[in-house]
Amino acid sequence: MNETRHQSKTKFLDAALHVFRSKGYAATRVEDICEAVELTKGSFFHHFDTKEQLALAAAEYWGTTTAAFFKAAPYRAEPDPLARLLAYVDLRKAILQGELPEFTCLIGTMVQEVYDTHPAIRVACDKSISEHAATLEADIADCMRLYGVTGDWTACSLALYTQAVIQGAFILAKAKGGPAVAADCIDHLRRYLKLLFEQPQP
Repeated sequence: MNETRHQSKTKFLDAALHVFRSKGYAATRVEDICEAVELTKGSFFHHFDTKEQLALAAAEYWGTTTAAFFKAAPYRAEPDPLARLLAYVDLRKAILQGELPEFTCLIGTMVQEVYDTHPAIRVACDKSISEHAATLEADIADCMRLYGVTGDWTACSLALYTQAVIQGAFILAKAKGGPAVAADCIDHLRRYLKLLFEQPQP
């Protein structure tokens, strides 16, 4: 029985990842989520009291799922920190596959809508983005030491900048109706990182 309940909750979370990215948080109804998983509203309310509670759970689920994906990615085995950083960017480009809801970010989609109206969701989105950015900080710090790069910026600020570029690329992809512009933006990010760390330092 517990396994069945767990499976149905996971189905709702998986549906939330897709439906929220497709319709947006505000436009999504509980009925849309139920229809996507072919389960009843009674089943939904067995797991979640409100749509907001589902969104909070979905943000946590997204963070856990994506963290596991990137932690297991082959680029983590690269011995050079800059190679790891550039391979991470290459992976972000490589996963621009399928329809917009399949490759855009749940967290970025939700926070753009609700940052002022749903504080709890904003905090959850900030946590997810910041925790993912933090996984790049050690590599950036190692690049700064290895390549002798200094400035009035930090590994943390550059890690967050990478996410700003990627989230902005998703917005442009939505505006232009496809991934090509996002791929171009990520290419520019890669060039910037190479120039930043490989240019001769004074």
